[in-house]
Amino acid sequence: MAVFTTVSQDEIARWLLDHDLGEVRALRGIASGIENSNFFLTMEQDGVTREYVLTIFERLRFDQLPYYLHLMDHLARHGISVPAPMPARDGEILRELKGKPATIVSRLPGASQLAPQPGHCAQVGAMLARMHLAGQDYPRQQPNLRSLAWWQQTAPEIAPFLDADQRRLLADEIAHQTAFFGSPDYAALQGGPCHCDLFRDNVLFDTAGGQQTLGGFFDFYFAGHDKWLFDLAVTVNDWCIDLPTGALDVPRAEAMLRAYHAVRPLTAVEGRHWQDMLRAGALRFWVSRLWDFYLPREADMLQPHDPTHFERILRRRLDAAAALPWV
Repeated sequence: MAVFTTVSQDEIARWLLDHDLGEVRALRGIASGIENSNFFLTMEQDGVTREYVLTIFERLRFDQLPYYLHLMDHLARHGISVPAPMPARDGEILRELKGKPATIVSRLPGASQLAPQPGHCAQVGAMLARMHLAGQDYPRQQPNLRSLAWWQQTAPEIAPFLDADQRRLLADEIAHQTAFFGSPDYAALQGGPCHCDLFRDNVLFDTAGGQQTLGGFFDFYFAGHDKWLFDLAVTVNDWCIDLPTGALDVPRAEAMLRAYHAVRPLTAVEGRHWQDMLRAGALRFWVSRLWDFYLPREADMLQPHDPTHFERILRRRLDAAAALPWV
């Protein structure tokens, strides 16, 4: 969502001639994030103004993108509040713009809640469970591209930038996760389409009548088939922690987990491996942030994240046992 590929309002107006969305009234880049070029797009049609998000994909290929876009469409049709892709007149939801894949989706209401309370976490947990269940009959298949194989492949590229203690932590945790992923218990875990990146800035809350209600999930471009417990662990590792230390915030974590469990009951094998998945979620984002920090790409609005944040979280997950006492 940093802007790697710049486009003008006139270029977008010409590109949109094949859509039935009206006339372009405004276009502005979105500064947050580091993967794609994203823009807020204001359109007017028959006197009505509507908001959309235009995404130009910088890393993902045309052949990879249908999984994400059709997953969003599938979830929206199943009552999950996610951005809905806007097809062109020929029905296509993915087209070329400036030599790269691009799409337009509806813009959800609300704003990110960056200081969540247990009530926010409960709403996120319940919708995440509903999303997992709604995706069970999604027919397309694509693995999580930032899972174990990617960690193993990326580790040698980032290791030269680390000190000896960090290299040891990285190697030991990849070895642990390799063994875990190869175990019968891991194979027994339930799974399906997962968001895989459900951080605070990928969720919107809409304020009405003094109450904040969940507006929806967005930015599905790290989604893939994975274990549902991994998706939950990634979410807890961001929503339910003390940011300066990485320690779990118990009231928020319990609120999210119990709300999730009420919709999609967690199993005994999931309970036994909760700490392993919290570690896996922390490792995944430590590796990717190291990669983005030390091997960056140029972008007009690039804001790489601090990799030490997830190093702290991983060390915390190693030091403190985590359990799901009600499963």
